[in-house]
Amino acid sequence: MRRVLLYEAFERFWHWAQALLIILMMLTGFEIRGLGIHLFGFERAVSLHNTLAVTLVVLIVFAIFWHVTTGEWRQYIPTRTFLREMVAFYLTGIFKGAPHPVKKHRMAKLNPLQRLAYLGFKVMIIPIQITTGALYYFYPNLQHALHWPASSLWIIAVLHVATAFGLVAFLVGHVYLTTTGHTPLTNLKAMVTGWEDLHDDAYFDEQ
Repeated sequence: MRRVLLYEAFERFWHWAQALLIILMMLTGFEIRGLGIHLFGFERAVSLHNTLAVTLVVLIVFAIFWHVTTGEWRQYIPTRTFLREMVAFYLTGIFKGAPHPVKKHRMAKLNPLQRLAYLGFKVMIIPIQITTGALYYFYPNLQHALHWPASSLWIIAVLHVATAFGLVAFLVGHVYLTTTGHTPLTNLKAMVTGWEDLHDDAYFDEQ
């Protein structure tokens, strides 16, 4: 085993800040929709939700810049290599103590299923959330300028809430996958400290 700096400082900051913002946006958003959460009050929930949304967009812009300039965007390129093995591992192998089919290393931090999940998160769920949220916020002006029918607001709201539940599903799945490392806390510690113990052969794959 070799101790490797797997996650840079900005990567860890971006990860935890994004998680916090998404959780707070879910809480405020569900309170706005009247889905059984009563933490802030309606008006404060609306104000917080809008502020959090703008903050998340700013964070995403910085994260995109970081991914492009560092080449880390390559981590999310989908691959079918070991995809079936990963599906079998998560369905049955993990419960039998089977070895992980894919070795993590510096240039391949995500397995094939994680890559697909993150790709869907980044190119579908988040863009739809931001777009429908902006349309929701500016709807009175847009409706007046573009003469949209009243039913358009319902469509925007349904898409926004549907992708919000998609975010919840992604978050639950992400937390579960966090516990599937060498120990239940291995991945969590790595995302806090940046360092993780990797097999020597996995480490040298990147050289």
